[in-house]
Amino acid sequence: MEISKLEQLTNLSKGYKAYLYDCDGTLADNMGAHKETYIKVAANKGHVIEGDIIDELAGWPVVNVIEEINKKYGTDFDPLEFKELKYKLFLDEYIAHTLPIAHVVDHLRAHAGKVKIGVVSGSGRVAVEKTLEVLGIASLVEVMVCAGETEHGKPFPDPFLKAAKLLEVNPEDCLVFEDGEAGTIAATSAGMNWVRIDHL
Repeated sequence: MEISKLEQLTNLSKGYKAYLYDCDGTLADNMGAHKETYIKVAANKGHVIEGDIIDELAGWPVVNVIEEINKKYGTDFDPLEFKELKYKLFLDEYIAHTLPIAHVVDHLRAHAGKVKIGVVSGSGRVAVEKTLEVLGIASLVEVMVCAGETEHGKPFPDPFLKAAKLLEVNPEDCLVFEDGEAGTIAATSAGMNWVRIDHL
């Protein structure tokens, strides 16, 4: 009999003191919405961009994604202004409709109070907090590390190391749940094991 994705996650995550979850695409089924907001803001400024670059850079801080879009498309978007417009659009039109990635949210719920729980995201704190509220798990998360809260974001290890420090857990005792390469590279650099939830 095939075991469920929740059972697979549970079996893979035994023996750790803390779980660190990415938000977008890991807990929240919202990567399509994030992609649309990049494309819409660019279109409003008279430029057509494809979604592939956003998929490739999943997990990167928005400002860094915009810098890469500028390089690829020869655009001159102001990364900070673009980020503000993107988040406003996301918060106004998309976030209330966020759906959970059920087996990951169920895994978090099942282990809250038994191990320490953190969320480490390349998105801004306001968007992450609201997303966790919509998913009904905000009160279960002990620590959040979001875009701009460490010197470097993913794929650097800084956000995961900060989360471990805030939770007072050694990096090797943390397990990371991710859906993107930037996150797994960051976790490996932080000395943490990881699970790609989209590869179960």
